Amino acid sequence: MHTEEIKEAARKRRRAEDSEAAAEGLKDSVDDPDDKETIVPTDQKINYLELPARDFDAIQRFYEGAFDWSFTDYGPEYRAFNDGFIDGGFYKSEASSSTSNGAALIVLYAKDLEQTRDAVLRNGGAIVKEIFSFPGGRRFHFADPNGNELAVWSDG
Repeated sequence: MHTEEIKEAARKRRRAEDSEAAAEGLKDSVDDPDDKETIVPTDQKINYLELPARDFDAIQRFYEGAFDWSFTDYGPEYRAFNDGFIDGGFYKSEASSSTSNGAALIVLYAKDLEQTRDAVLRNGGAIVKEIFSFPGGRRFHFADPNGNELAVWSDG
């Protein structure tokens, strides 16, 4: 399956899940072009993220356990995720994404930074930069089981 086909399949899966949630009263709206409350892709805004992974099962266990992400397996070369806000995927690769090699830094938000740091460690992540303050909040950087560097920030 090509990346565009995988992305479209992930979007269709998400729309189906949204429809089920709306039917159960768990969500206010579904992806209906006539629905004014629908969240639709916005022109020229970030819409999808992709990261490398050697071991899809390890990556899935980590992100499910630490952040409660959901996953869809598309075979040996790709595994899609949804974090409850944005869709993305992991592609099969020996590479890793890190600021030290020039990669963009993906930053997650958490209400409780220390609790999230503990969940990262408990689920097999490694701390790359301990919690530090910056204008507007505090954050830490971590590496997932593949060595991909991400960060988590909090305003509290």
